[in-house]
Amino acid sequence: MVISMIAGTMFLVWLGELITERGLGNGISLIIFGGIVARFPQVIGQSFLNTNQGAGILLLAVFTFGVIYAIVLFTEAQRRVPVQYGRSVFRGGRMQRQSGSTFLPLRVNSAGMIPLIFAFSIVILPGTIASYFRNPLSDGFVSSLDPSAFPYWALVFVLVVIFTFFYTLVTFQQQDLAGNLQRNGGFIPGIRPGEPTREYLTRVLVRITWGGALFLGIVAILPFFVTYATDVRSLTLSSTSLLIMVGVALDTMRQLEAQLLMRNYEGFIR
Repeated sequence: MVISMIAGTMFLVWLGELITERGLGNGISLIIFGGIVARFPQVIGQSFLNTNQGAGILLLAVFTFGVIYAIVLFTEAQRRVPVQYGRSVFRGGRMQRQSGSTFLPLRVNSAGMIPLIFAFSIVILPGTIASYFRNPLSDGFVSSLDPSAFPYWALVFVLVVIFTFFYTLVTFQQQDLAGNLQRNGGFIPGIRPGEPTREYLTRVLVRITWGGALFLGIVAILPFFVTYATDVRSLTLSSTSLLIMVGVALDTMRQLEAQLLMRNYEGFIR
């Protein structure tokens, strides 16, 4: 069984690399996207057959579309920091100074779905370990971290917010945007290059990450409240699946748009 699972995983990874090389977007993400979407008809059909709660299923569908709209909104939201570049051009026997302006996009949700994966993995681990020890203390611990209990989702919300800040700040430190701006002759108007620029960008990033972190936390715990609000226990939302679907769809659309622009570009020589 283990050998067959490893072989199947390696085959899917190989297919994903082929899709990435010869297709559009990230191949592994597209395979995961296809697996999530392929389960929807079966789950929805079973829910209609096993329950007579048409109103609850309709309300759940409305919630789902609302969550998808919010995910797209926060995924595309960004803070544009103005940046100016100055360069020297030798023209007419003398050196002239030219300047250009652009912006530095800082995304509100730059962590994506990674905080949710970290949070759910950490929350599940203690309960799994405690389930191997049969005593009143471990049984109480397991019951408190059951997915149907409120402490489980409260801990998920806190961990998602923490991991969003952690992942965003670590990624920002690795990019070294302030150093790259200084090396390329760019600067933010009113901010000195170097360390002041780094502090300013960090302050702006922390401020906008609060919105992304709280949004991801709400999306993570939303299935718990939506399930109880609609009273449809056989059909539940999966926040991680929705984030993966929306992220892959947006990335594929960008890839298609880039390919269309490249193929329709005529160039200078006809």
